[in-house]
Amino acid sequence: LNLPQFVQLMETFVGENTSLLTVKRLIAFTKEEYKQTEEEKTEQLEKVHHTFRLAQRKLLLEALFVKWDKDASGFLDLEEVDAVLNTFEEGMEKEALRKAKKHLCSRSPQLCRVGKLSPKAFQTFLELAASEIAGDEDEAIANLVEFLTRSVEQSHMEQLQSFTRRKWLHDIQQAAESSGASMDQVYQAVFKALCQDAEAHGDNKKISAYIALLEENRLSPERGQILLHYVACTTHDAPYVLNQILYKDMKGVSFAAVEGGKPIHVPRVELHRNIHFWNYDRPVEERKGSLLVLPLHDTRWRVFGILGLDTLQDQCEETVFLAHEIGFYQGVSHAFSRAYHHICALENVLQLTVTALDWLHPRAPSIHTVTMYLVEPGKDKTQNYSLRKMIATDNTGQKEIHSSPVLLRKEDLLRDYLFKCIDSCEVIRTSVCREHHTAVPLRDLSGQALGIFDISIGHHQKLPPHEDKDLQKMLKMAQAACSEILKMSLEETEPTYILEAERVTNLRHAGILFHQFMLQDLRECV
Repeated sequence: LNLPQFVQLMETFVGENTSLLTVKRLIAFTKEEYKQTEEEKTEQLEKVHHTFRLAQRKLLLEALFVKWDKDASGFLDLEEVDAVLNTFEEGMEKEALRKAKKHLCSRSPQLCRVGKLSPKAFQTFLELAASEIAGDEDEAIANLVEFLTRSVEQSHMEQLQSFTRRKWLHDIQQAAESSGASMDQVYQAVFKALCQDAEAHGDNKKISAYIALLEENRLSPERGQILLHYVACTTHDAPYVLNQILYKDMKGVSFAAVEGGKPIHVPRVELHRNIHFWNYDRPVEERKGSLLVLPLHDTRWRVFGILGLDTLQDQCEETVFLAHEIGFYQGVSHAFSRAYHHICALENVLQLTVTALDWLHPRAPSIHTVTMYLVEPGKDKTQNYSLRKMIATDNTGQKEIHSSPVLLRKEDLLRDYLFKCIDSCEVIRTSVCREHHTAVPLRDLSGQALGIFDISIGHHQKLPPHEDKDLQKMLKMAQAACSEILKMSLEETEPTYILEAERVTNLRHAGILFHQFMLQDLRECV
């Protein structure tokens, strides 16, 4: 038990109307009677030491990754890291490093195929290398970190630039986690990061930026099976770019980036014969500048769209994107991908919730209301998290789907039981204004609460047994389906491209998942 769980256990045990004297007697009794054997103390200390050591190693390797990833691209080149590591101990550990690389490629073949190391893969690579080197593993890790730290140099200006860029990338993820499952804030954060970087680190370039997602071509299939739908862009480009469709038979390099899975940089568009210009109002002689098209990859390295940038509105002579700028823009594309798929997962969880509540309504009419909240990060250091009401249903089956303003603990003391539920990640039962509430966490794969069900049964002390049984079944199946949704987002498959239509299909699948688990449970009971 962690601290919030222990406190909640004790509060549940003593109940709501117990006197202070009784509580003090329980505390004294617990202190007197709780005993730990020497073996238990030793085991606990070893566990704490092991956890601390792993956390310290993780922080050390994350800091090393940041130092190497100067442009905040989000990935390191595998061959570059491998080449430097092969000079470790004057090349005496080449065989150990070869085995480590082989193990890494067998675990994550898609990363090795594209030659990129994510922060997690970088940590895994070094841990595998340390395990192959003779001697103590912690000492080997420390020596590798020290060697790799000496192998890369950063000036003060480079450190400041890297720090600023990572702050902007963090803002993109923060937008995804606090948007109520809406993409609008994410798009804004992406374009803000790009424009701020162009101004601060790109010689004050004037850029245009746009995002297009792959979709199945149902409009004109004779023009290709897939198309690119431009779903977002910088404000001044909206009249020309927003909601435009690029077909495969049209001019442009975007589909080459999609099919090749690599960025395409056109330094001077006026010298390239295969560029599609959306702004037909711009005179031909002014169609000058640099173009960059970055493929958007999901966690399985499938392409699902593109992020494009150009400098056609910049009248300066030199507007070519430099290597450090392209590196950062790749970091933005990775940050957008994480944010996009985070919101896709939340959309699936919300669809699952709607399906679960539809199933429950006719089976538990004594339930007055069910409200589903999403957990979002706090806006400042004083608030670790907040709650956003997403779905509410009453005993008529009427549902409200919305994204209300967030609830903060200090501003809504009557709903403190919801925050206690998140703190402990355990079921909380309480009375508020004579109405009986049960708060049930919806957990992510790490066991932390990503959402919460607030179930009110009004003035009833408890539900009829058959209704309570169906409620428990619904909560169990909803959790199982939620875990399956989150696992599916982490699966690894062969690289290809993925269509925006598949996201819509996945929404329907999220609802079906609930019924699949319900059917499976029924079969096990028969």
